[in-house]
Amino acid sequence: MNLEKICQQTCQLSLEVGKFLQAELGKVKSQEIEHKQLNHLVSYVDKTSEQKLIDGLSQFLPDAAFLAEEETVAHEDKDWQWIIDPLDGTTNFLHQLPFFAISIALQYQKETVLGVVHEVNHQETFYSWKGAETAFLNQQKIKVSTTSTLEQSLLATGFPYYDFEQMDAYLAMIKPLMLGTRGLRRFGSAALDLAYVACGRFDGYFEYSLSPWDVAAGAFIVQQAGGLVGDFSGEQNFIYGKEIVAGNPMIYQHLIHATKKHFKPNLSA
Repeated sequence: MNLEKICQQTCQLSLEVGKFLQAELGKVKSQEIEHKQLNHLVSYVDKTSEQKLIDGLSQFLPDAAFLAEEETVAHEDKDWQWIIDPLDGTTNFLHQLPFFAISIALQYQKETVLGVVHEVNHQETFYSWKGAETAFLNQQKIKVSTTSTLEQSLLATGFPYYDFEQMDAYLAMIKPLMLGTRGLRRFGSAALDLAYVACGRFDGYFEYSLSPWDVAAGAFIVQQAGGLVGDFSGEQNFIYGKEIVAGNPMIYQHLIHATKKHFKPNLSA
């Protein structure tokens, strides 16, 4: 399997679908927006983007299964599986805030072997594949930052917007981080937060109540760029465990210390 070639094809596909997203920006009418649950929005743009991705990726690996946010195709249990988010940052998109992305990961027997995150508005494509030994942004190698202290760090997070069960723990954690870092940013796209950690723009990132398509590609790119990724307990259940910490090796340890202090262990499989 030539993962480098498949990664290049996936990057090109994300560029093409990204043009569709740009063309639809500002065109979605309020009556065309669906509410899947509290503050969880979707439109024809998400669904059309997902179908375009599925059609294209199916040509690269005809026998692969799909785990896709909008469920435009039934999920099957196969060795090869694409995990895709056709529009990470839907709320931003619908409000015409220029921070949203396409996220595509490929797994083989549950191991991520390829990741692509395409930021549409600035035409930035972050990507890597197993065997590359590094990660890339528009053909340039990228690495996580070398920031060693929280005081010098810039962090990213995501505010809970529908799952408020751990709100008290979250607020308790962010207060010292607000006081003891250069700042916390909440831009509204987990895939891009992770991509920005991979290229050193953010030193660390944490969030809970996430889905596999939010993090699979970005987490892999962080790891390929020399960073560490885990769940709030420091274990590896971050794709399906709904919580994630990522960062350069030093800041990651600081964040894990904080999540272990404030959050209960995640017992989900």
